[in-house]
Amino acid sequence: MTFDPKTLSQSWPLPSNPRPIVTFGAGSIVGDAHFPAYRKAGLPVAGLYDPDLAKAKALAEKWGVAAYASVEEAAGVDGAIFDLATPPAAHRAVLETLPEGAGVLIQKPMGADLTAATEILDICRRRHLKAAVNFQLRFAPMMLALKDAIAKGWLGEVVDFDAWLALDTPWSLWAFLKGLPRIEITMHSIHYLDLIRQLLGDPQGVHAKSIGHPSHEMAQTRTSAILDYGDRVRCALSINHDHRFGRKHQACEFRISGTEGAAYLQLGVNLNYPEGEPDILEIYPKGGDGWVSVPLEGKWFPDAFVGRMANLQRFVAGEDHELVSSVEDGWLTMALVEAAYQSSADPATPIAGRP
Repeated sequence: MTFDPKTLSQSWPLPSNPRPIVTFGAGSIVGDAHFPAYRKAGLPVAGLYDPDLAKAKALAEKWGVAAYASVEEAAGVDGAIFDLATPPAAHRAVLETLPEGAGVLIQKPMGADLTAATEILDICRRRHLKAAVNFQLRFAPMMLALKDAIAKGWLGEVVDFDAWLALDTPWSLWAFLKGLPRIEITMHSIHYLDLIRQLLGDPQGVHAKSIGHPSHEMAQTRTSAILDYGDRVRCALSINHDHRFGRKHQACEFRISGTEGAAYLQLGVNLNYPEGEPDILEIYPKGGDGWVSVPLEGKWFPDAFVGRMANLQRFVAGEDHELVSSVEDGWLTMALVEAAYQSSADPATPIAGRP
């Protein structure tokens, strides 16, 4: 059988009868990704709330939606799906205000640490919320296609996963990050750890080191990590957000190798952010004799946000039987993040001195 890249699935089916979306938060991610994605897919947005009412009104006016004066008013929209584009510390208070049994999408991370994630999980269980975490990278067209290619056997057994980032990330765009004790893994590489969990399953453990940079005060912006999958699978991440020496040798890419094929991906949104560059997926398929470019039907930003919300809406309506990245599964990603920070804080294996 000849590999045909056009047969790979790249999108998630839309809900038959989409519910109105109420968003909490008016940060840049809402205007840059959430609202463009929902409009592109025809998913209705009822309105938004932000404690900075002027900011909320400005964004609401731009998109032609309501600006609510309080959390309670926003939570009172009948039949809504609630979209929490809020900082980690704000999640719990909003979740306690939502109607019991509501459908809700919680911005990653699922709390600042595993303790907070456990509290959020408990709230969702107690209030019977149909809650998912916004690990939308799983829904990027290139990642849906990669997952489909692996499921169809075009790579054979996956035995190597490399993530390599050398970027100049403009951390100043996210003012709320300044002063936080955990940044790089919790706010960025968590996407990659979550995706790896989906593709490879849960690792046995992790070795990690995450550090800052002398040129700024952000807690961490550089991470090296090895995920332990035993003696058959090698998984490594090298993340550097402080490579400020021009575009020529910057990179944001994954290399996935199997026993019979391989895949290469470029995550374009992170290059020259926020303008971004194209996403790329190339596959060397089983039985092939070269790399095949997969024509992509969209990008991580904003298209992955369509699939993420579509799955939640379809699950609430009973059209999907699985809620991808549910809070139950999201907690396991948070546990991996916690283990990575613990590993980073622990001393490395000492090297023997000269005898």
